[in-house]
Amino acid sequence: MTHQTHAEAPAATGTADALADFLARAAARLSPAPPPFYSQAAFLGLNGDHALQPEKASLAPAATPRHAAVLVPVVARPEPTILLTLRSSSLSNHAGQIAFPGGRVDPGDRDELDAALREAWEEVGLDQRLVRPLGYLDGYLSGTGFWIAPVVGLVDPAYVLALNPAEVDEAFEVPLSFLMSPRNHERQSRDWKGTLRHFYVMPYEGRNIWGATAGMLRNLYEKVYA
Repeated sequence: MTHQTHAEAPAATGTADALADFLARAAARLSPAPPPFYSQAAFLGLNGDHALQPEKASLAPAATPRHAAVLVPVVARPEPTILLTLRSSSLSNHAGQIAFPGGRVDPGDRDELDAALREAWEEVGLDQRLVRPLGYLDGYLSGTGFWIAPVVGLVDPAYVLALNPAEVDEAFEVPLSFLMSPRNHERQSRDWKGTLRHFYVMPYEGRNIWGATAGMLRNLYEKVYA
């Protein structure tokens, strides 16, 4: 059974030109093609969970990462927002974490864009006809063994979602202006399996956006706004 929800717009906090400014920057600065697949030789210079660690070489994956894609959905409001999901608490991986719609690139997918749009439909019922692809961020290597291609897409604010409860507990919007402000990009650390790991956290209204999602949002800031 799915849960239908209509878009709810957060209070506008920016200027009327915020959407036009974002679109102009995205057109000039996003990559028109997906990032090349993971290369062990390029590991030290890649974006990923390892990027903020003082010592990176030992974190290189022993096996070839699995190919994945996510949709970074920018909702085309006068004050743009980003649509995020809260992953189901029943999932075996990353349960209860905030994420972009996305998942593995399947053999039947034409490319990373096709995979990201398919996953967004399967997870939250986002109609791909309401998404205009804008370009790609840098590839992201997750500590769980995925090489992720992030596709930035402009979403019609009239969207209606049908959440798949097996995968998603909730979907919500966060103002782009908040996420693209570096003062909201906190660097935190915690011990994981005996090693101190460093990562970005973007706390918003009682939610912690962190890990790979925060890392890709930071990359959006660096490519489009920095």
